[in-house]
Amino acid sequence: MLEELRIRDLGVITDATLPLGPGLSVVTGETGAGKTMVVTAVGLLLGARADAGAVRSGAKSASAEAVVKLEAGHPAVVRALEAGAEAEEYDGAAELILARRLGADGRSRAFLGGRAAPVGALAEVGESLVVVHGQSDQIRLKGAAAQRGALDKFAGDALAGQLAAYQELYAGWKANQAELDTLRSEARDRLREAESLQAALAEIDEVDPQPGEDELLKAEAVKLANVEELRIAASTAHQALIAEDFGEAGDATTLIDAAKRTLEHVAEHDAELGAAAARLAEVGFLLNDIATELASYQAGLDTEGPERLAEIEERRAALARLVRKYAPSIDEVLEWAEKSRARFDELQDDSSRIEALEAEVVRAEAELKKQAAAISKIRTKAAKDLSSRVSAELTALAMADATLVITLEPAGQLGPHGADDISFLLQPHAGAPARPLGKGASGGELSRVMLAIEVVLAAVDPVPTFVFDEVDAGVGGRAAVEIGRRLAMLARHVQVLVVTHLPQVAAFADQHITVTKTSVRGADGGTATGFTSSDVRLLNGPERVRELARMLAGQEDSESARAHAQELLDDAKLLPQRA
Repeated sequence: MLEELRIRDLGVITDATLPLGPGLSVVTGETGAGKTMVVTAVGLLLGARADAGAVRSGAKSASAEAVVKLEAGHPAVVRALEAGAEAEEYDGAAELILARRLGADGRSRAFLGGRAAPVGALAEVGESLVVVHGQSDQIRLKGAAAQRGALDKFAGDALAGQLAAYQELYAGWKANQAELDTLRSEARDRLREAESLQAALAEIDEVDPQPGEDELLKAEAVKLANVEELRIAASTAHQALIAEDFGEAGDATTLIDAAKRTLEHVAEHDAELGAAAARLAEVGFLLNDIATELASYQAGLDTEGPERLAEIEERRAALARLVRKYAPSIDEVLEWAEKSRARFDELQDDSSRIEALEAEVVRAEAELKKQAAAISKIRTKAAKDLSSRVSAELTALAMADATLVITLEPAGQLGPHGADDISFLLQPHAGAPARPLGKGASGGELSRVMLAIEVVLAAVDPVPTFVFDEVDAGVGGRAAVEIGRRLAMLARHVQVLVVTHLPQVAAFADQHITVTKTSVRGADGGTATGFTSSDVRLLNGPERVRELARMLAGQEDSESARAHAQELLDDAKLLPQRA
């Protein structure tokens, strides 16, 4: 709810702070005192168009600021945080500051949670925060989607479960339809894709590459290209190890063996030399193994000739063609082939998939139509009940002949919320055509219509704060009392702020705020060089009686007017209980 509203240099208001609270708050004051500036300030905070003419004469700028307290998870708080705002959170609640500054040059700036923000972000936050009903303000239920949503919430759990099941089935139906349309519209492209994949996979299968084969063949090709150099190196190393005619010193194996035997002859005299002899024995075994491997290596080289090299180069060329076409390496070619094979199988299955989808779409559509009919039946009953309740409220609000007409027409096709086109219409009197809300009604009448709707919907479709302006225009007497009583009823569920000139309405307030005007004449005694300003105050008990007396008779000091005012206050304490 709005905890505080501060206005500076807006209209005739120089600097005023409105301490607001839960329940019903009323703003009263003499004509021209600036009561409407309260509504103007709220409108600015909700992203309304800024009018430089609203800046107080002589001031450089005007500003409006509100402190809002909501549940931490409220949509308005979530949207504000998404826009970069900062909000203080404590005990599951969040405190948010909204501000708007309007320059005399027409420039406007918005602030959300202490951060500069686009005016559009302020409007988005305000949508779920405050609803303003006044002659120049858009009404909350103007759009078809909002009217459908309000009716569905009024219908309650009876509709909610049915609608949830319908929407789940609808989502699957639309997904299957989309897939089916894609399969049908892209059939030719998918056929070409399948043919292309088939040719590519056939080419890969014909070559039959193996993982890592390109690197293995490359290494073997390098080996064969240098076979003579490798043979000489292997032969020389082999001779150095075991050749009998290697030289006077003998080969490596002979020398190591001689050293081992020499140490073994004296090993019994020193264990350290015995250990060295054992290690030389190990070296001898290792040299013999290496010599054997070199001999085998030479024999292998002798069997590999130019024919093998040519065979390898031919294979490498075949693999290179695959790499150029499909992937940077053979391993990636194999990976691409695996994925393409799965895609090819999917494309091959198009005809059977289309048949299955067609059957599922037909089945789901038939079921959706049944569920949509059930939803329409629940809505029709709820619409009749809502229309009856709102029309009864209108009768009490001095619109005895007016009727809220809620129509449900077949939409012609299934939608995410059923198959109904829903409209809220106002029939001003019997025999007159029913017209959309907002057309054919004055500002005051429209405010009363919206008050009647909001009172009925308050328990199921609440918005934290409602602001009403001109809701009591053109009424008085008993009708004025009924307007006050219904505002008090609405305030049981939400915060309500009302600008009023009727004492019968003001008597129901939980907080009574008054706007008083002060005019100062110029030095020449005229008004051309003077100025007018207004002050805003929260009234206490005796001050409320005095203000109501002024509103009743224009004589706040009259004893009889004060007695009448006190009577209004006493009666207002009881009347809401008779709803």
